[in-house]
Amino acid sequence: MSLDIQKLSSFAKEQGFIFPNSEIYDGVGGIYDYGPLGVELKRRIADLWWRAMVQMHENIVGLDAAILMHPRVWEASGHVEAFHDPLVDNKVSKKRYRVDTLIEEYAQRLEERARRETEKKARKAHLSPEALEEALHKHRDFQKAQQLKARLNEAMAKKDWAALTTLLHEEKIPCPESGSTEWTAVRQFNLMFSTQLGALSEEAQQIYLRPETAQGIFVDFPLVLKTARLKIPFGIAQIGKAFRNEIVARQFIFRMREFEQMEMQFFVRPGTEAEWYEIWKQKRLRWHRHLGLSSEYLRFKDHEHLAHYARAATDIEFAFPFGFREIEGIHSRTDYDLSRHAEYSGKKLEYYDETIGASYTPYVIETSVGLDRLVLAHLSQGYVEEMAPTAEGGQELRTVLKLHPLLAPIQVAVFPLVRKEEFIQKARTLYEELRLYFPTAYEEKDSIGRRYRRYDAKGTPFAITIDGQTLEDETVTVRFRDTLQQIRLPIGQVRSYLSEQIDIAAWLRTL
Repeated sequence: MSLDIQKLSSFAKEQGFIFPNSEIYDGVGGIYDYGPLGVELKRRIADLWWRAMVQMHENIVGLDAAILMHPRVWEASGHVEAFHDPLVDNKVSKKRYRVDTLIEEYAQRLEERARRETEKKARKAHLSPEALEEALHKHRDFQKAQQLKARLNEAMAKKDWAALTTLLHEEKIPCPESGSTEWTAVRQFNLMFSTQLGALSEEAQQIYLRPETAQGIFVDFPLVLKTARLKIPFGIAQIGKAFRNEIVARQFIFRMREFEQMEMQFFVRPGTEAEWYEIWKQKRLRWHRHLGLSSEYLRFKDHEHLAHYARAATDIEFAFPFGFREIEGIHSRTDYDLSRHAEYSGKKLEYYDETIGASYTPYVIETSVGLDRLVLAHLSQGYVEEMAPTAEGGQELRTVLKLHPLLAPIQVAVFPLVRKEEFIQKARTLYEELRLYFPTAYEEKDSIGRRYRRYDAKGTPFAITIDGQTLEDETVTVRFRDTLQQIRLPIGQVRSYLSEQIDIAAWLRTL
C-alpha cells in the first residue's frame, strides 16, 4: 500500500471516524475517540464478529466480565511478574522504542531491500522463481536480517537485556527518526495501569486495569460451565476494553493505551488441541476474508518464540501502510491459565467428561482480535483516490471509502435532486421508511454531484435520488458507490432491493 498513515488519520478525523482524545487540551498521546461514523463502523465489526462467533455456534456463549478484578488474578496469570516491555532511548532524537520492535522493523527493511535488489537482477537475468529465492537467501542484507532476528529471539527468550543492548551497538541499528546509533541501555517497563480500590487512601487496595480480557473468562469458567450446561468442546466469547501503559504508542490506532479486544477461549479435551488449533486458524482467516479484507493483504505468521505455556501460536497479519502487522492471534495455551488460577485460588477448575468418565483441566485454544486494529485495516484497504467522470463530461479526483456494505456506517443516502417541495416530500417519505431498516442519511444541500462525492468518502454504498422522472412514473435512481453505475427502480421496491444487497443472513451462511 502506498497510503500514508498520517494522510489516513487526517481523513479519519475530517470525516468523523476517529478523533484525537481531548484535542481542545492538546490531546493525550496514544488515546483516541471514535466519532459519529467511526463508532458505527466499530459497532458493525463487533456485531458481525459476535454473530459469527456466538450466534452461529451452538457451543459458544458470551460473557461480559468487569474491567476491575481481584489483584490475585494478575499474579496467577503472570502479568505482575512478567508483563514488561524492553525499552530503549535514542540519545539524539530523544525518542523511546520497544527494542524488539525496533530490531524487527530494521530487519524487515533489510529483507525488503534485499528482495528489491534481487528481483531487479532476476528480471535482467530471466531467473526462475526457484533461482530467485536461492539468490535472495544469498544476499548479504537478507542473511544479516536472519542473524539479527535469531539473536533477538535468543535474547528475548532469556530476557537478556544486556545482550539486546550489545546487539543494538554492535549492529549499529539506526533510530528511524534521526538515523543515530547512540542508544541508552535497554530497560524494562511495566505495562499495567494500577489504581486504588477503597474510599480511604490508607485503607485502599492496589488493583489493576486489565491488560487483556481473557482472564475474566478463565476466572468465570466454573460459573459459565454450571449455568450454561456446556459440554466439551465449548467456547466463551467476550468483547471488552483493555489497557496497557504503552510508552511507545504510535501508528495511529494500531497501538493504543486504551483499546478493545474481541476474544474467544475454546476449551477442549487434552490431546485434541492440535486439531482444534488448525480448525480455528482457518475459521478466523475465512471470517476476515468474507468481511472484505483482501487475501493479498492477509497472511499467517507463526511465532518464532513461544510463551512457556504455549504449544503453538500464530498471528493473522494485515498489510497496513506501515507494513504487515498483527490483527488477530490464535494460540494453543494448554491448561496453563486454568491450572494457575486453580493453584492461586485453591478452587478446582476442572471439567467432568461423561464420555470418558473422568475429570481433567481443559486445554484452551484462544482467538484474540484487536477491534481497533481491525477498524484501521478496513479504513486502510477501503481508502481509494481515483479519477471519476463529472456531470460535464470531464474527469476529477474522488476520494472513496470502499467498505463492505455490511460495515458501512451509512448504508443508504437519500437525496432530492433539487430543493423543491414535491421532490423533498417524496425523498423524506422514502427516508423515513428506509431508516427503520438501514442506517440511512438524508441530505438536500449542494449539487447532486457534490452530495455523491461527500457520501462516497463516508463509505455509503447506495445513494437513492428522487428526480424529475420520479414525479412522472414513481421510479428512483439507485447509484452504486464503487462502480458509479446507476439503475432505476420503482420506489415501492427500493427497500426489498436493498435488503437483498445488505443481507446479514446471506453473509453468515457463507462462513
